[in-house]
Amino acid sequence: MNKPIADPPLSSVANADGTVANPVSAWLQSMIASVVNTLRFNPVAAFRNNPVLQRELLVNLRTNRSFILLLVYQLVLAAVTLVAWPSDERLNLSQDPPSARRLVDLFFLGQYVIASLMAPSFAAGTISGEKERQTYEMLLASPLKPGAIVLGKLVAALTHLALLIVASLPIIVLFLPLGGVSVYEVAAAYLGLFVSVILFGAIGVFCSSYFSRTSNSLVVSYLLILPLVIGGVLMWQTLAGDGLLRLKVVVLVVPAFALAAVTLMCAAAASRMLYPPDVGSEGKEVVDLEQEAAEAVGLVIQPDQFPDRLFAPPRRETLMADGANPVYDKEIHGEIFSQGTLMLRLVIQISILLAIPLMGALLFWQTPHAPWFAVYVIVFNMLVGPVFLAGTMTSERERQTLDLLMTTTLSPWKIFWGKFVVGFRVAFVLTSFLVWPMLLGVGLNTDFYSSWFLIVGMFAIPVVVSVVNAIIAMTASLYQERTSMALMTTYVALIVLYVVSPGARVLASTLGLSSTVQQWIEWAGVASPFSALFSLPMDSLLMRGDQPYLGEPNLVFGYFACSLLIIAVASCMIAWKLRPKH
Repeated sequence: MNKPIADPPLSSVANADGTVANPVSAWLQSMIASVVNTLRFNPVAAFRNNPVLQRELLVNLRTNRSFILLLVYQLVLAAVTLVAWPSDERLNLSQDPPSARRLVDLFFLGQYVIASLMAPSFAAGTISGEKERQTYEMLLASPLKPGAIVLGKLVAALTHLALLIVASLPIIVLFLPLGGVSVYEVAAAYLGLFVSVILFGAIGVFCSSYFSRTSNSLVVSYLLILPLVIGGVLMWQTLAGDGLLRLKVVVLVVPAFALAAVTLMCAAAASRMLYPPDVGSEGKEVVDLEQEAAEAVGLVIQPDQFPDRLFAPPRRETLMADGANPVYDKEIHGEIFSQGTLMLRLVIQISILLAIPLMGALLFWQTPHAPWFAVYVIVFNMLVGPVFLAGTMTSERERQTLDLLMTTTLSPWKIFWGKFVVGFRVAFVLTSFLVWPMLLGVGLNTDFYSSWFLIVGMFAIPVVVSVVNAIIAMTASLYQERTSMALMTTYVALIVLYVVSPGARVLASTLGLSSTVQQWIEWAGVASPFSALFSLPMDSLLMRGDQPYLGEPNLVFGYFACSLLIIAVASCMIAWKLRPKH
């Protein structure tokens, strides 16, 4: 039996003269050893008698949630198929009708986006959940190899999602007799879909091994998956005119890239479990901020400098002023850096790296699509904002300190506002980093100067979205018992408010429904900021010489009014929860 090659911790890697090696080279040496161990790892043996895999499958597939999710998924697909089925009395099968191809593309792209949302939610808590339940050390003490644990967690997390994708195959087959789509294209699309799901799940497991909180691993997973989703959708649409080239890319290029990425990420997760730095003290890794800053690659957060002090001020070294809110002071000075700055650094770097090319493409080159940059800012706040607010009250319950906090002389509203202001401040400042590229693009491109309504809307709508997201996340934190449930409740609420109506509008446009139905669907989504963004008017300069886009200003004003209504309703729910109990 081959023993794994021990990849030593980074701190123990030294040069020949005894000096400590560069952290980057040490990390590369560790990764090479991990890949060698992975290649020598027998996956067939890991599937046999793997208690982690067996237990996770039983827990995930036997719950009522799995059956309900499968039922709802099938009903939605069946309803879309029923609505989308051609209403023509006669079909000319000698030609390739474009309707069938549009429907199949819509189904695959829809499932691709849904898989990108669901895969991290299943996989991002596989290892960090063990840390939160304080069972991580017992798992490491078991005779299972780290590779077997990682593989079991990954397969168990994605099995239910794979079941949903397979269950959609009979519905997709119904479109084949309509023509316009080859069986090989359907097979290639499903291959690419399965490979993408495995890649998204591996990203979630990889992030879960590096963070002690599921919320942190979830948001980093989403940010890593976001450019992959954008690239996949653009590739599928761009190569629509060359079916053979798209078939080769999906069958040959995508699986090769995904296999290499999955191997590296699983090897890194297994290597971290072989030499875990976060054992002891109930699985909470002790982070030295100075050492972390010295070994950090890329962005380094300096708490005593601007603008880092806005969202991550240094820890207090003096006494707190009289009359200050101790909850606010504790949260802003100690809670953010309790687990290090890795999550914040990754969030900032990934978002900025993606914002730079989007700024050039949308604000200078393709100005008719300028609102899409504001869409990116809103999506970023939707993913990142709830992380800092959905766990404000539930974390106190999980630490069993909520009752102790309520017995203090502080009023419930003072506790609430202390936590809310801190979470909103961090989320808003991180989101404002993406507003600077938008401000730069609007300021340097003179074509925007005559569209003041568009400029004001592109900046005002993300601000309102930040407030609404924060209020909804705080409401979920008050009404849920666990942070993971509060976070998922927030995400579901935001998807229903923001995404369902624009998705229905795209579906109605694809199916060629009447303008009356499309207008009704558009006004039904008055709470969606995406509908408001694409209702902003644009002049002929931004439309590149075409007719000016008049938009729907009434829908924009309706969005602001609906947002105020949502804030009022959520505030009433918060006041009811914080009411004095006699």
